[in-house]
Amino acid sequence: MPPPLASRSVTTTTTSGEPFALAEQAAAEIARKSGIERHEAVIVLGSGWLEAAEVFGPAVFECRTSELAGFAPPTVAGHEGRVRSVVIGDRPTLVLLGRVHLYEGHEPTAVVHPVRTAVLGGAGLVVLTNAAGGLDAKMRPGQPVLIRDHLNLTGRSPLAGVAPPAPYGSRFVDLTACYSTRLRGLARAVMPELAEGVYGGFIGPQYETPAEVEMARRLGADLVGMSTVLEAIAARHLGAEVLGCSLVTNLAAGVSPHPLNHADVLAAGAAAAPRLARLIADVVARA
Repeated sequence: MPPPLASRSVTTTTTSGEPFALAEQAAAEIARKSGIERHEAVIVLGSGWLEAAEVFGPAVFECRTSELAGFAPPTVAGHEGRVRSVVIGDRPTLVLLGRVHLYEGHEPTAVVHPVRTAVLGGAGLVVLTNAAGGLDAKMRPGQPVLIRDHLNLTGRSPLAGVAPPAPYGSRFVDLTACYSTRLRGLARAVMPELAEGVYGGFIGPQYETPAEVEMARRLGADLVGMSTVLEAIAARHLGAEVLGCSLVTNLAAGVSPHPLNHADVLAAGAAAAPRLARLIADVVARA
């Protein structure tokens, strides 16, 4: 495993593309630009979650991801490509307004680069949010579901390829407790009615077919989406504690009586995300 986050110093490594060195470089740039040496947490806002950003408080610092080393530009509506620094409780926290996805043509290393950057900059707490399709007909748009576990149905991994360099440990990371029981308990203390479920991560960008949804359900999934799983793997590899929260924005294909479209996903997220942001802020402040 890598050295403890609190003792890891951020360097100004220059790089020709090695992913961990590139993340170190971006972390150093955020520290220099923001004047904050160490951000203790990071929150990744998924599709439909941008309305939540203001709930976390005023920005101490903000920049475009295009100003930072290694960040790929997002191409999807609802993902702005900005990094914001806020203080939640007494915890300096990065908020990533949007993410990039495999389906945009990126490699896994680019997809997880923002999360790696945050963890190498000191974030021992990683909150991953997403918009998801619900596989249970009893689910409703706007319902939050804590991620208990995931199925990586993308066929990709951010740890594939060249082995991580020292001091970043083995690529054979244990994912038995990928999503923190402790953090889920804190979330339920704030919102006792929260459900938990297994998230099935597909590549996309097309929505899943009814047959694929049925396959995922039989494999144990309660939710389906196109993000999160690679970021969770990368965060756990670096020793961070992960909380995953899906916002059910629609029922999945074969469950929903209506055709699926991205505009509805964004609308459902905009309506529900501010309330869920207050939940996340409470968890970050208490963790």
